[in-house]
Amino acid sequence: MNLILLGAPGAGKGTLASYLIEKMGVPSVSTGNILREAIRNGTELGKQAKAFMDAGKLVSDELVIDLLKERIAQPDCQKGFILDGFPRTIPQAEALDGIAQIDCALSLEVEDSVIEGRMTGRRTCTKCGATYHIVANPPKAEGVCDACGDALQIRADDKLEVVRQRLETYHAQTEPLKEYYGAQGKLKSIDGEQGIEQTKKLACEALGL
Repeated sequence: MNLILLGAPGAGKGTLASYLIEKMGVPSVSTGNILREAIRNGTELGKQAKAFMDAGKLVSDELVIDLLKERIAQPDCQKGFILDGFPRTIPQAEALDGIAQIDCALSLEVEDSVIEGRMTGRRTCTKCGATYHIVANPPKAEGVCDACGDALQIRADDKLEVVRQRLETYHAQTEPLKEYYGAQGKLKSIDGEQGIEQTKKLACEALGL
């Protein structure tokens, strides 16, 4: 099965993807990872991508599609894949349709207010990387990492004004994909507010796993 996960930043796509990769026995295909790998390996497409990035520009959709085409042709994708971070816009989805048959777009539905609470409540240890949440998973001592005793901090992209900006961008650019895949009969939506285990269960039911 070739699957796309949709949902706002902080909806829980990463956690669900990790679970589904194992459950379905297919790889996660991340455009970010593909780009980094192509640049590291110095491939022809990697050199083109590096030129964009060195100039401070976004890598073009055409180049990302070429890299994706190369990646999904590899043996580990023969049984399917889960796309991570792509497509983000309708033109990207249309380009993707030209190189791959997408079977399902699974959308995690979470209210903005819930996402704001999730993301602004996150605390990260800059020393060991451990993450906490002031409500869902608080440290034993406020502001102090359980694992190494270092101070916990709010990541720059977890600050409220940044979270709201990211949600605005999502609603304007990426949310229209629900309508796009809905028109193709490929959209399945699940409630992503019920906790991790329930979200996994709903995802499995929606995908017939």
